[in-house]
Amino acid sequence: MMNRQGRPSAPGTAGRAGAADTVLGHRGLDHEEALIFEQGQEGRTGVDLPPVPAVEGRLGALARKGPIGLPGLSEPQVVRHYVRLSRRNYAIDMGLYPLGSCTMKHNPRLNEKLARLPGFADLHPLAPPSTTAGAVELMATLAHWLKVLTGMPAVALSPKAGAHGELCGIMAIRAAHVAKGEGAVRTRILVPESAHGTNPATAAYCGFKVDPVPATADGRVDLAALKAKLGPDVAAIMLTNPNTCGLFERDIREIADAVHGVGGYFYCDGANFNAIVGRVRPGDLGVDAMHINLHKTFSTPHGGGGPGSGPVVLSAALAPFAPLPWVVETDSGFALVEDAAGQSFGRLTAFHGQMGMYVRALAYMFSHGADGLAQASSDAVLAANYIQARLADVMTAAFDGPCMHEALFDDRFLKDTGVTTLDFAKAMIDEGYHPMTMYFPLVVHGAMLIEPTESESRESLDEFIAVMRRLAEAARAGETERFAGAPHYAPRRRLDETAAARKPVLRWTPPAPAQAAE
Repeated sequence: MMNRQGRPSAPGTAGRAGAADTVLGHRGLDHEEALIFEQGQEGRTGVDLPPVPAVEGRLGALARKGPIGLPGLSEPQVVRHYVRLSRRNYAIDMGLYPLGSCTMKHNPRLNEKLARLPGFADLHPLAPPSTTAGAVELMATLAHWLKVLTGMPAVALSPKAGAHGELCGIMAIRAAHVAKGEGAVRTRILVPESAHGTNPATAAYCGFKVDPVPATADGRVDLAALKAKLGPDVAAIMLTNPNTCGLFERDIREIADAVHGVGGYFYCDGANFNAIVGRVRPGDLGVDAMHINLHKTFSTPHGGGGPGSGPVVLSAALAPFAPLPWVVETDSGFALVEDAAGQSFGRLTAFHGQMGMYVRALAYMFSHGADGLAQASSDAVLAANYIQARLADVMTAAFDGPCMHEALFDDRFLKDTGVTTLDFAKAMIDEGYHPMTMYFPLVVHGAMLIEPTESESRESLDEFIAVMRRLAEAARAGETERFAGAPHYAPRRRLDETAAARKPVLRWTPPAPAQAAE
């Protein structure tokens, strides 16, 4: 039985799929590739360097006593190695990426071009202030529009990621309580059970006790349970809106008022701000602090863990406690305040943040304009609801009603099929798609969280939906062979993920030399 690509539909052999079909394990343009350490040879190099003159070492006991362990390769070997590996990566430039907009929406190339302009790309963090006026003005302009979009009076630009922004916001909240003489009293932070894992981690890191708040059957914060937990020891609530289930918290103003009523602050996780930009201002919802992922909401290639940027907008109550540095406008132009007396909790990080992210974000804002930003968030929500509606008869939505920017399904449609969420996701790889976010949020059993973003056309959404429908129908029809051991056509077959997590091999060691026969 053949599929539409003319390849056998039956599962391949273990290890590399189809490796036994060719002499070297290559398969068309996809080459079997050894580890770079396995290819290395002592003395081989891509560049000739003059001999190092003999000098007296000054490192003493710290001097290296053995080889550093780096592989020796020629330039063609290095180039071929990484080009071959790049062909195994799935990317937004190849197709729809249902994992989510943290990394996986289209990043306009114009933004990349501007980020590489001289004066931005080559700006040194220790450059004299007289040479950085343009960069500082760009920071001030970005700060202005972040405040306009959020309805907040102040912003700290320096946090370098979303979790770093959370740290900034909670440190500002802690400083505010200390300034009021309540630092020892405010010990608890309320965190919904569906929160991102960094929320409770940040609260605990800052010395607070994490108190979880349950959700209702419709996937939102249980308002009654939250109010029952309020008291004079509550420092803040950390809440995401739209939340991690892809739903807008309808009681958001009442939640904010209730927390403020006991003297606490409202920290909003801004990871999902891309769903409401230009349509809802967090400041109007009673938010006191919120980080904004520039690398998610306003375009930056963020795959592989960086670079990121997580500016934090602050309410009037928290603005005095913002970290240094901040931008001010003087008679002679814009300037960075590096040191100031007052209530600031101090410096959060070295230097001033991520200039490349500032440039990309501002370029994205200026390219879209107010109407374009609102359209982008609307398109993200429309795309998610289109997927949810088209799959409603073959998959099971976790909650009733429309969603925001993410369509969340559970595994009820797989009951008694012998197919798990993991099996389903791995089968998507055979169909040419990276899997969606799996098993998160934890409050949904067998969760499959699909975020198409605003980048996709209806045609690409329809192709993705067709694949998902066929896989769901195949699971229900008992075609378990299609899912068992999938992916069958990827360069590598499925790993034993439990063993890989519990016994990871993090260091390559050369094989022992074979002993010569006597």
